[in-house]
Amino acid sequence: MKKTILVVEDEKPLLDAIKIKLEKNGFNVLTARNVEQAKNHILDVGKIDCVWLDHYLLGKESGLDFVYWCKEGEKDHRKMPIFVVSNTAGEKKIQTYMRLGVNEYYVKAEERLEEIIKGIKNSLAEEENFPK
Repeated sequence: MKKTILVVEDEKPLLDAIKIKLEKNGFNVLTARNVEQAKNHILDVGKIDCVWLDHYLLGKESGLDFVYWCKEGEKDHRKMPIFVVSNTAGEKKIQTYMRLGVNEYYVKAEERLEEIIKGIKNSLAEEENFPK
């Protein structure tokens, strides 16, 4: 059974590239370019297996606002694995995300898409039998 991943990224070309790579790696992919769209997907679809989240997004809310909403919201949302993939890596910001319960924080400039996807698949495999 394919896992569904929600990719929240405001840069359209990057969003398209991530979507293609994830689909080639066996994921069903939903996309959002801001927090409002991401919340709507979660509320409409219900079962999303994990989230690929950028910190800086179009609109009023950031990735951090989205994580607060997920972790403080419905019981189902609190357990949803979240992987932050951002351009910046201030130590304070990373600590805040980790304290809120994200699974991993990746810096785009330091990781290739393939490596991030591999890390996500490995993390999901640890939670349940998802093929690596």
